Amino acid sequence: MTSFKIPGGKKLSGSIIPQGAKNEALQVISATLLTPEPVTINKIPNIRDVNRLIELVKELGVKVEKLAEESFRFTAQDLDPSYLESQDYKTKAQKLRGSILILGPLLARCGKGRIPKPGGDKIGRRRLDTHFFGFESLGAKFSYYPKGDYFQIDASNLQGVDMLLDEASVTGTGNIIMGASMAKGTTTIYNAACEPYIQQLCKMLNQMGAKISGIGSNLITIEGVDYLRGTEHTLLPDMIEVGSFIGLAAMTQSEITIKNARVDQLGIIPNVFRRLGIDVQINGDDISVPSQDSYEIETFIDGSIMTIADAIWPGFTPDLLSVVLVVSTQAKGTVLIHQKMFESRLFFVDKLIDMGAQIILCDPHRATVIGLNRKHLLRGIRMTSPDIRAGVSLLIAALSAEGESIIENVEQIDRGYQYIDQRLNQLGAGIERFD
Repeated sequence: MTSFKIPGGKKLSGSIIPQGAKNEALQVISATLLTPEPVTINKIPNIRDVNRLIELVKELGVKVEKLAEESFRFTAQDLDPSYLESQDYKTKAQKLRGSILILGPLLARCGKGRIPKPGGDKIGRRRLDTHFFGFESLGAKFSYYPKGDYFQIDASNLQGVDMLLDEASVTGTGNIIMGASMAKGTTTIYNAACEPYIQQLCKMLNQMGAKISGIGSNLITIEGVDYLRGTEHTLLPDMIEVGSFIGLAAMTQSEITIKNARVDQLGIIPNVFRRLGIDVQINGDDISVPSQDSYEIETFIDGSIMTIADAIWPGFTPDLLSVVLVVSTQAKGTVLIHQKMFESRLFFVDKLIDMGAQIILCDPHRATVIGLNRKHLLRGIRMTSPDIRAGVSLLIAALSAEGESIIENVEQIDRGYQYIDQRLNQLGAGIERFD
């Protein structure tokens, strides 16, 4: 197990460039299975979840060539669907929740697929029903084998259909789009997710010859085609990293510039941090956060306590609620954090309480944070990272705290943040990684 030793109380300064978007990478790498021609993807982050998916598609017969530090060429000319029946596939797929995303391309290209129950963060129930409902609507037939704990899917005759999703699942929408891209006829998906990740996937597929319209809306239309060709695609900057760096600057009273942030794709993220009183300055495609002695949480117009809740895009992403919660602990004022989508994601607040934060965990979905306005700084402690987003939030808390902190199980952070200790050390963090 790997740990971080973090000296708290240091002010950071300098510029940082966000990595490529993890959630987009998982989708577009899976999409390379749709064509036998080469697909080049740029700005791929070197993180555990993405690397695991790359290894998985390699085992499926995809030729993977590293062209540069963050650029790879994928050629799925000789797919080997028999690998899906191996124990090695089951073991690797179970370690990565994103493995579900290879299912849509495999059904479209090969007419069949197999998937074990995938892994991922333990942040509450994360159903796969939306994926399966979509594929069944297209004509796929599912069989569950409890002895081997896997699903076998026959998709030899996918047909376009009108469907209304039961939830606007990002991975579900992306998976169904990839499956429908080569189905016979036209598919319409209503209540589709419309996050930038989905928009990027659709744009890439259209460059490959797909016929997808309604991009950026919750009603997507896909006219099935017989063949998709190769292309080149560049990932967006990771919006979760951008938000994390804004929160880091505020908590540590640092002056940080986030370069090449693709501000046009951030939605309401900058404004949510502004509602916490953080001075977020936009300069072209860069974001600057100046050093602030204090920041005050806004109230609603009638004077009632501010509530910050997650929502489907263009609402506030749930992946940043943990960061917002941590940043609120040193603000002036009170805020209610409402995590609607995952009932276990707020359970890391006990560690913040141990650090001296004033937080009332109302129930699995809601926490009230009473800001200390820096009158009582957090104190360093030993803790364990429970998942990716809570892990980086605890890292931010530790960097702002008095004294030294130890964060164990940082492999969880490595799953989503590329060289995070090295990059923050370039800003002056002084993080030490050790086993």
